[in-house]
Amino acid sequence: MANNYEAMVVYSLKHGEETLAGLKERFQTLIEEHGAMAEVKEWGKRFLKYPINKETEGHYVLYYFSAPPEFPLEFQRVAGITDGVLRTLIIRQGE
Repeated sequence: MANNYEAMVVYSLKHGEETLAGLKERFQTLIEEHGAMAEVKEWGKRFLKYPINKETEGHYVLYYFSAPPEFPLEFQRVAGITDGVLRTLIIRQGE
């Protein structure tokens, strides 16, 4: 049984636009391999509330998808070990 989720990912801007595009594609592919992508909203470049790793700006992307209940842990794990991802937050919709 699949649940609906939304995942906010804040990407680093220090590696440039090409790396950013590759990271966004990588996470979109990861979601599509384990579930069904519903929508991707690009929030773009925004200032961070507080510096993260000495960075004051990040690129925000919001992914809406459905996936099995065990997938968010895998998504969080991959995001945590990926250079270029500053923060992630995954929420099951409807809660």
